Amino acid sequence: MPKTAKKTLLLLAIAAVLLGGCSQKSGNKNNLENNVQNENTETSKEEQKETGSAEGLTETDEKTDAEGETTSVKIAFSGQDLEGNTVSSEILSSSKLTMINVWATYCNPCLREMPELGELAADYSPEEFQIIGVISDVEEGSEEKMKDYAADLVAKTGADYTHLLLNESLYFSLLTEVSAVPTTFFFDSEGNLLNTIVGSMDKASWEEEINALLENL
Repeated sequence: MPKTAKKTLLLLAIAAVLLGGCSQKSGNKNNLENNVQNENTETSKEEQKETGSAEGLTETDEKTDAEGETTSVKIAFSGQDLEGNTVSSEILSSSKLTMINVWATYCNPCLREMPELGELAADYSPEEFQIIGVISDVEEGSEEKMKDYAADLVAKTGADYTHLLLNESLYFSLLTEVSAVPTTFFFDSEGNLLNTIVGSMDKASWEEEINALLENL
């Protein structure tokens, strides 16, 4: 199968999973390695094991080193924002704590929490905390009207922070673990996963989570 066709099928697979999983639950916290995945996600992960991750990408997971100690594999990705700028995982090093919020244009819980996420992004110093959005249903190379629609939602909700378009790199490094949107990941400046939250939360609950994580960094 041609590489472009495989890439299209891969992105369609993750889109299909997420279309069935717009989470209404609030504040359901869990560790990434303990996430309960639906059958479609498990199928996607098995396919990934058969084909292998894309060259140069690192999947967020836990591995065992030569001494038998469990270590975190740092996240690595590269993508484009809504303005066409290239953004890589190096952006994590610019802030003590990074929140990556995976959302979709069809997801009402996602859109309802985005105004307060925009407020949170402005409330903290960028050196302390930053937010990155990942638009799970709008791919790089999509028609301009799709990207314009996503950009319009960002503007209307006041979610004034970087938003990345879905691509293969983001899929392998992050979205294989996502079965519903919104799903939110927290990373330190070195790209280590700190926590995962499935579902939307209000501003006060997010502040509690953010402050607790910052205190431990």
